[in-house]
Amino acid sequence: MILFSSDLEFVLKKKNNMTKLIIDAAGKKIFLMLIIKDNTYSITHDNNKTYYEKLTLLINNFLSSRNLILENINKIYVNGGPGSFAGIRNSLSTVKAFNLTKRIDYYCYSLIDFKHEKEFNYANIPNICDKLNIKKNLINVVYMS
Repeated sequence: MILFSSDLEFVLKKKNNMTKLIIDAAGKKIFLMLIIKDNTYSITHDNNKTYYEKLTLLINNFLSSRNLILENINKIYVNGGPGSFAGIRNSLSTVKAFNLTKRIDYYCYSLIDFKHEKEFNYANIPNICDKLNIKKNLINVVYMS
């Protein structure tokens, strides 16, 4: 097989054009972030029982605000803890459902994984997960007692 530079450019552009969703419901706030090309968009909601039950609606509303639908998402990054048991359980269940129904790959990270990162921010999560070789579609949960 011969690979031309234009083929490689296409593959690299496609990789950079991926739309990524970050979900963190382990803390006091539900945090959602979209990474589209070089742009980031985020929103937070109070993390309470009402919003646990509406996480899918919150995600769909957030996507709609950027003129997107779930099928536009290429990868999802979800916080597996430490943190709130209910928030982690609900976000992981939602992400697993997205994976099963829409075939969207997900990466379950822990903030403990990032303890050696000097400048942690949510927009860097995909790069850090790549750097740390976080496995896709594998759930490793860290609950707080």
